[in-house]
Amino acid sequence: MPAGYKMMDPDLDGSLVTAESFRRQIRLLKKRYDVISPEQFLGWIESRQELPPRAVLLTCDDDLRNTLTEMVPVLQEYGLSCLFFVTGASLGEVSSVLWYEQLYLMFLATRKRVVNLDNVRPGSRDRTMTRDQKRALWWDLVKHLSKYEANPRQDMIEEVRRQLALPDDWGVHLISDPLRRRFLMLNATELKALVAAGMGVGAHTLTHPVLSQISSPAAWNEISESRCKLEQVIGKPVWALAYPFGDLASVTDREQEMAERAGFSCAFLNVGGGLGAPMPRFALPRVHVSGAMNLGEFEAHVSGFYRSLRQRLLGSV
Repeated sequence: MPAGYKMMDPDLDGSLVTAESFRRQIRLLKKRYDVISPEQFLGWIESRQELPPRAVLLTCDDDLRNTLTEMVPVLQEYGLSCLFFVTGASLGEVSSVLWYEQLYLMFLATRKRVVNLDNVRPGSRDRTMTRDQKRALWWDLVKHLSKYEANPRQDMIEEVRRQLALPDDWGVHLISDPLRRRFLMLNATELKALVAAGMGVGAHTLTHPVLSQISSPAAWNEISESRCKLEQVIGKPVWALAYPFGDLASVTDREQEMAERAGFSCAFLNVGGGLGAPMPRFALPRVHVSGAMNLGEFEAHVSGFYRSLRQRLLGSV
């Protein structure tokens, strides 16, 4: 969480962790586990080296500016590196906002109580706008807009803005420094600074769609081209992919096969992690750390206790 930033919405900001919470988590990991580097993990996944017991790899998605301004200094303080997954938005020199966060911010900003978005998403006529209904409509739009390429998708987002009765400059509130660090993604110069700081970099697709919702040619382009273009910018091999959103509804066998065919050494989900979890090479589980986790809950997930207990009680992983 950037210094000076005030949380706007629990659904929007739920994954933000304060710097002090992050330090407590790192101290626990260094005391009870063995925090490995991305290079060590690559050596293991390619069967070139063994890992120590209770090995933990740090990863972070979405290439937000706060990864460089807030997270990297803490990692360097403890002599650790992290595998950061970045999108195609960080390959140019102009910083932008993640399209689905931009969409969510629009729903937070509007004062309309009923909207008609039928021309963007058929079946969305006269939808009421309580908080829960806003979130449901937002997620429905995220899945629908994932099917489009970046430019037509942005045109549709602009149409949503008009239907929500927001002015052209509705995002002017993002000009403060904490808000820019929270919502803007890295640009190419900042991405290179991330690499120069000793961090690992992996691909997170070109435009962060829900891959399971798009055509096979579009999914292949998102996965394969993200690797090629990222390698051109950072000048290093890109061997890891993190699937956008990363839940079991967003990733199918098709995307896993594409990740392998595109030349990645491995690919990560965003669920199912913890010590002792199965480790399929192109569906690697992860612990999703949220801002609401206390230190006990954090270790229950990392140690595998939570996953094992859930499996025993519910009969599922």
